[in-house]
Amino acid sequence: MNASRKARHERVISINAKIVRNIDRALILNTICERQPIPRAKIAEITNLNKSTVSSIVASLIQEELLTEEAQRGRTIGRTPINLRLRSGRHLVGAIAFDPAATRLAVVDIDGAIKHTMELPTEPGQPEAFITRCFRELLALRKRHHIPPLRGIGLTVAGIVDPAQCKVVFAPNLGWEDIDLLALAHSCCPEIELITCANDAKASALAELWFGTHDINLSNFVFLSVGRGIGTGIVIDKRVITGEAHAAGEFGHMTLIEGGEACMCGNRGCWETYASDRATVRRYLITRGLDPAQASLRMLDDIIESAKQNEPLALETLRQTGEYLGLGISTIIKAVDPDAIVVGGRVTQVWDTIYPAIMSVVSQRIFPRTQRRTAILPTSLQERPTMLGGAALAIRQFFTGFRVTL
Repeated sequence: MNASRKARHERVISINAKIVRNIDRALILNTICERQPIPRAKIAEITNLNKSTVSSIVASLIQEELLTEEAQRGRTIGRTPINLRLRSGRHLVGAIAFDPAATRLAVVDIDGAIKHTMELPTEPGQPEAFITRCFRELLALRKRHHIPPLRGIGLTVAGIVDPAQCKVVFAPNLGWEDIDLLALAHSCCPEIELITCANDAKASALAELWFGTHDINLSNFVFLSVGRGIGTGIVIDKRVITGEAHAAGEFGHMTLIEGGEACMCGNRGCWETYASDRATVRRYLITRGLDPAQASLRMLDDIIESAKQNEPLALETLRQTGEYLGLGISTIIKAVDPDAIVVGGRVTQVWDTIYPAIMSVVSQRIFPRTQRRTAILPTSLQERPTMLGGAALAIRQFFTGFRVTL
């Protein structure tokens, strides 16, 4: 073998070794994230990696301050096992969730713990100026609370987003189109290299996958985000599906009623025109004989509170929303066949009213001979899923990056 071929051969071997080590690193980090606190021996058992590999990678992760060690509590005899868990306070990220009603900002730790938050009214028109303001407010929030420099920022948008280019393709409820989020981020915070973005429902699905506390297996599920519009995030084998044109999961704009109510997307009869928060408020006002043009999403809170007090009109309005949700969920179950549908949004505050209405429709419309029933659950996330989703977008780079540095 001549010198040049030998050099190329050695370089390929070196690259392959680094790729394998990075994959093993991601596997170990994910195992710790899911099962912490956990000892090294258990990690080796779960991952099928040899103990020396686990020890070597864990040592480097401790040096990077991604992990910390702690003695197992409750042991009084023999050697005390040492457990590993993610280290808090060292690697923090920013999250910005752009929503038509309000935009939420947060500083979040690597374990998903939200440290500080703030909220801004979303400003119509001039999206570039508003987005720039949000970046600056996030950086100011970090400085006010003496937080270390952010390792990354995750952005979520209610609309179609190209995560590879970090651009908003089309967000009808926001009135945004062709917005370069990456360029705006780099102009406001050039010191932060990691900027990532996604559709809000897809990011919410990622947050549920990473930080959710459901008892059932959530390897294959659909996150249904009910807000001003309706969006879904589809998870298959623990991966969020994006689609060729980044529009996978746009079930909110499937036609529920042919020739029905006009939708912001330009079509008629879309699912979200009947089952979204906006649709619920509009239906309530019409039933009361009030002008639906005066509808505000803040009125949904009043409807929910009235329902909790057993006010008949509020209960009936929300029951109808549940039925419309059931119509769309039935189609999703037939299309995707997931283990579960996880519902997020303010309507989950009245789950005792919404859930029976959903099931009354779903039970009639899914295949009667289906042996397995898809679970329909409210989100287990305590914070807003879209905000946690933005954080998860940035945090997952610590756990899934297979980059090789030459």
